[in-house]
Amino acid sequence: MRFQDKVAIVTGGARGIGAAISSGFAREGGRVVIADFSEEEARKAVEEIASHGGKALFMRMDVTNTKEVESAIKECLDTFGKIDILVNNAGWDRMMLFRDTDEDFWDKVIDINYKGMLRCCKAVLGHMMERRYGKIISIGSDAGRVGSTGEAVYSGCKGGIIAFTKTLARETARYGMNVNCVCPGPTETPGMEETKKEEFAAKILGIMDKIIPFGRLGKPEDISAAVLFLASDEANFITGQTLSVSGGLTMA
Repeated sequence: MRFQDKVAIVTGGARGIGAAISSGFAREGGRVVIADFSEEEARKAVEEIASHGGKALFMRMDVTNTKEVESAIKECLDTFGKIDILVNNAGWDRMMLFRDTDEDFWDKVIDINYKGMLRCCKAVLGHMMERRYGKIISIGSDAGRVGSTGEAVYSGCKGGIIAFTKTLARETARYGMNVNCVCPGPTETPGMEETKKEEFAAKILGIMDKIIPFGRLGKPEDISAAVLFLASDEANFITGQTLSVSGGLTMA
């Protein structure tokens, strides 16, 4: 198994893409920490993993709260003695034209999607550098590569994640670390279903299966497969890269 005895933290790991990533690590022998603020959903995810013989643990983490992030990382280290893999998956958005947004909305999107990733990276960095081993995979978005109507601030955050990933990869390669980014295209998740309840979003998302070359939206398992590859020792010579998983929607 690729992740036998490896310890992986997955932020926002309770549902959707995060749950698929968590299950993937557990299925391949990893010990998974589901770091989420939704205790009910997270405990269901833990139970689901356990029912298939996997090992998972819930730790509360609101990525907008620095103290909670640091506390969860400390708890993980106290429990397992190490952290091998960090997956920055937690995110949030609401689709609307930029002219209809306000600063409160900007702050929320930036705090969750960008600063949340920064907090988590900062919290694990010292430990990984000292061990001279660590895999950090951040979930970006093709919105950050090519833009996305109705997601201007979110796109900016995801573009920031891509740029930050490259720089952190340069700074940490000498410590044997790998830092990469996976960019999903439109993917079938509970979050997308909630977004599609709004008329503006429904119009845009409703035609995606027609313009994606493979003729369908992504599935959480499609994204998980890419994350698991980059977290594995098979990708030991890969760092600072951005991998789109979008069915060919973007090809750059």
